[in-house]
Amino acid sequence: MNGGNEQLKATELPRGTAAWTALRSFSGPPNVFWPAFLAASGELTGACRGLLLRKSTDGKAEWRKLGEWTPPHRPETLSTVFTQEWLELAEECQTKGGSIRPMGRSSKGASSPHGVAVRLQLPEPEAPCIGAFLLPEATLAQAEEALRRLTLVADVPLSYAATRAGEKARADVEKFTTVLDILAEFNSEKRFLAAALALCNAVATRFRCDRVSLGWVKGGYVRLQAISRTERFDKKMAAVSALEAVMEEALDQDEEIIYPAPEGATFVWRDHEKFAQEQKVACLASIPIRVEERGIAVLTCERQQPAFTAEELQQLRLIADQASRRLEDLKKADRWWGARLATATREKAARLIGPEHTWAKLLGLTVATLLLLLIFLKVPYRVEAKFILRAEEAAYLAAPFKGFIKEAPVRPGDAVTNRQPVLQLNTDDLLLEQAAAAAEIVRYQREAERARAAKALAEMRVAEAQLEQARARLELVRFRLEQATLRAPFDGVVTEGDLRERIGAPVDQGETLIKIAETSKLYVEAEVPERDIHEIQAGATGQIAFISQPKLKYAIRLNRVEPAAVPKEGANVFLARCDITEEQRPSWWRPGMSGVCKLNAGKRSLLWIATHRTVDFLRLWLWW
Repeated sequence: MNGGNEQLKATELPRGTAAWTALRSFSGPPNVFWPAFLAASGELTGACRGLLLRKSTDGKAEWRKLGEWTPPHRPETLSTVFTQEWLELAEECQTKGGSIRPMGRSSKGASSPHGVAVRLQLPEPEAPCIGAFLLPEATLAQAEEALRRLTLVADVPLSYAATRAGEKARADVEKFTTVLDILAEFNSEKRFLAAALALCNAVATRFRCDRVSLGWVKGGYVRLQAISRTERFDKKMAAVSALEAVMEEALDQDEEIIYPAPEGATFVWRDHEKFAQEQKVACLASIPIRVEERGIAVLTCERQQPAFTAEELQQLRLIADQASRRLEDLKKADRWWGARLATATREKAARLIGPEHTWAKLLGLTVATLLLLLIFLKVPYRVEAKFILRAEEAAYLAAPFKGFIKEAPVRPGDAVTNRQPVLQLNTDDLLLEQAAAAAEIVRYQREAERARAAKALAEMRVAEAQLEQARARLELVRFRLEQATLRAPFDGVVTEGDLRERIGAPVDQGETLIKIAETSKLYVEAEVPERDIHEIQAGATGQIAFISQPKLKYAIRLNRVEPAAVPKEGANVFLARCDITEEQRPSWWRPGMSGVCKLNAGKRSLLWIATHRTVDFLRLWLWW
């Protein structure tokens, strides 16, 4: 639809049903369709005035008048009232799709002016379009009939838009068909000059040109290569030199140039104008042919009439873009091998040394530098392994006899001192046994004295033997009473045995209850993977970092490696004992703590460090 507030001009189309049939299939410009649509709608409803309104989508949401219709030789009665009230009529129509509004005062059933509006169907529903008409004298029934008629033809603008879109699609298909036909003729040739001549001939035929020429860039200048319908020409002719100047003018500006130049053109067309005057050519068009934004050729078209349009220039641009790569390939392939080798060498050297592709060259230089560093720069290589902090001495405290746990004052992690009680067994039974044994000793002593007084030697011997038995039993009970309290054998930390939940639980003799580790003598037990064991030697230095404090590093020295591997987590590892060389050891160290250990294994190149595992894997995998 043609925008703006400019009043649309009337058009002459058939009247009545024929007019609507013609409008539904009309494919002309909008400034012809809309006046005809307003006129046909006004005649259909008997209106004396019609308005075409559309709501803006720029955020202001204002109604704009796009067109106006008034029947010829008819006075504009009530136009002032209609002009004042059409805004309300349009707002109501936008909401309901159609509206009727009396213009001025009227009695019930009498004829009076009415405004009738209908919402027109368009492909863009977000910007509503309204057709509003003024009926000079009509009853409400007549106004409703007029609205029904307008509703029946409200889809005509949508049909017009579809027809226009179809026409544009057909025009695009024809345009691309022309391009494909030209390229088909061009691509059928295998040599450069034949392909260039075929391209010029095809363009001259399809675009009705008197002459089409192709110039190629050589040594910074454009040299004419082919002219349509001309197999041979003298390159020293003045016309050829002038044509090459025209091509260079387009190539220097890297822009399509048409002559006569359109209004507002920003390019320079002095050589085109001079050539047109000398050769008596009315219209010219020069199109640079580019490969990767680099001009390699120019296509110049000449004809008398008509002037080249924007659509034709677009087609020529498309043809040039599609033919550029093949033209360059054919041009290179047509030369002898020495010239091709020299050109390839020059291009490679220019790309390598020249100012172009700076970032690519910088990237290549960076990659080369990195490769050299990877191969020749050697850095310390360290074998990584897991480790566990072990205690040099540890004591396992077991139950001295069968009994029950009475007290467990310590838990894992608690620090203990030498001879500190760590567990107390129930001694109630032992105390009873002690009292019974003491009573038996007294009884047997009396029996022995009575037998001695009676000079009953045999009975005295028996009583003395039973007395010794009772004394031995008492000593045993007292020994067990002493053993009922388990004490720490040295200063250390409880590492195993949380018995607080087993108070009152029975224990068997010899059952391990508590483990105490000495913290003053600790060492590192590293689990070196089998694949790295050959890289380390006794005496190698390294560092450890605990999981709980990874930011802190502590120095170690490898003492020895166990001779046999140990399976762990699906792989073989060698246990390596490492001494801690730090003089000041933190108080938070505890046996059983773990982390990561790294042992120095000499210097290796960065490339070896990055690839040796992959190389070892491939050596085994490819071994046959």
